[in-house]
Amino acid sequence: MPYARVLVAVTATATAATAVLLSAAAPVAVADGGWSVVPSSNATASTTATDGRPYVYAEGAPGTVLQDTVAVLNQGAKPLTVRLSGADADNVAARGESADTGAWIAFAGKRDGRRVPVGELSVRVPARTRADVPFTVSVPAGATPGDHPGAIVASAGGRSSTVRIQLRVAGPTLSALTVERVVVGAGRISYQLVNRGNTVLAPKLAVRADGVLGRVLDRAPRTLPVELLPGRRVTLSEPWRDAPALDAVDVRLTVTAAGGAHATASASARFVPWGAVAGVGGGLAAVVALLVVRRHRRRTPVGGACEQPRTEVEWTGAVS
Repeated sequence: MPYARVLVAVTATATAATAVLLSAAAPVAVADGGWSVVPSSNATASTTATDGRPYVYAEGAPGTVLQDTVAVLNQGAKPLTVRLSGADADNVAARGESADTGAWIAFAGKRDGRRVPVGELSVRVPARTRADVPFTVSVPAGATPGDHPGAIVASAGGRSSTVRIQLRVAGPTLSALTVERVVVGAGRISYQLVNRGNTVLAPKLAVRADGVLGRVLDRAPRTLPVELLPGRRVTLSEPWRDAPALDAVDVRLTVTAAGGAHATASASARFVPWGAVAGVGGGLAAVVALLVVRRHRRRTPVGGACEQPRTEVEWTGAVS
């Protein structure tokens, strides 16, 4: 791959961070402390922040070691010490304890006067200077094929920034997901998505609901605001504030994703205006009135035309 190279040995190729003075044309920080971290440019002694890569992509077989470089740019007027570390990644945000890609990332450090791979590295970057920091990803011999997203986390001046690493371990891939625990009520439809495969998924959701007198909800497939990592479970909810006041409905969720992933799940719900049916006579009148309203609503388009779906996300954790 263009940005992933197999190493014979980590210590033979990892080099110390090299500093390159930023040109006068480079952006100037508004205040001291302005800094950023990006995938490094391929150009030697480049004064640009990046060659346009939004993240680092690497691919290799189990047992190989991959190498790339990130650039730390200090645009402030004072020297800056930036601490770099690897992390597992969950939807852009880095997680604390690394057990996957984050644990495979190493930098070139020194110990007892010898250069050795280290999991964390502190880099001192002079004012208005760029430091290119090489790192390696050592893919274990027993690594599961598929996607293993990670990140390099840079911390300095009381804040952190990340460079995403899209790592794919060579081998058979499977795109698979399930829809579980569908619950209808309280103005929303909640459910869980589980990534049962070994590739990162960007799922699409379609929602349909049929009542006694016909369809009451029909939302076309749309991409959800989640990036579901392999082995992860997420709880989501769809608003349904114009749900019927009186009906028995069957709700069906259909989820798809690239690679052939497809799953459906259903749930039933009963909507009853209990306040209106407190009295027998008043309740009968209310039921008749609501049925008339329902028949009128059938002649209007369904699908929540007046309500823009906003999916709520709650990250639940690993598959259990």
